[in-house]
Amino acid sequence: MSNENFMREAIRLSVDGVRSGCGGPFGCVVVRDGAVVGRGSNQVTSTCDPTAHAEIVAIREACRKLGKFQLPDCTLFASCEPCPMCLSAIYWAHIPTVYYGNTRQDAAAVGFDDDFIYSQIPLPARERRVSMSALLGDEAKGAFSEWARMKDKVAY
Repeated sequence: MSNENFMREAIRLSVDGVRSGCGGPFGCVVVRDGAVVGRGSNQVTSTCDPTAHAEIVAIREACRKLGKFQLPDCTLFASCEPCPMCLSAIYWAHIPTVYYGNTRQDAAAVGFDDDFIYSQIPLPARERRVSMSALLGDEAKGAFSEWARMKDKVAY
């Protein structure tokens, strides 16, 4: 299959998701060696899970199917430019290539916060809409110290 065909599958999933009432207009496929290994459509409203974006659903399925938590030999096709959360998941999964259809500005035009969240990220913490304060940092470092000493940890 071609890149266009994989993108059309992501777009089909976005339309199916809208028509089924399961979530917003977003679809995604993860591809490895010319085959789809993960599919996802937005399931935020149907699962009451704000993290159930199409990309997250597709990445989780691909990881389960392949039995690994990194996907450096995969490509992701999303019907829309990934939001900051999904982009972070793409980085954590080590997916090297992403193709997308709609832009985050297109998403904003129909009521989604992607572009707004992107605008919040570069702001100093004190200027963001979400209030953030450090608390019990010294106590929290205990887990990091234990992790750093572990000899048999699985790094990621």
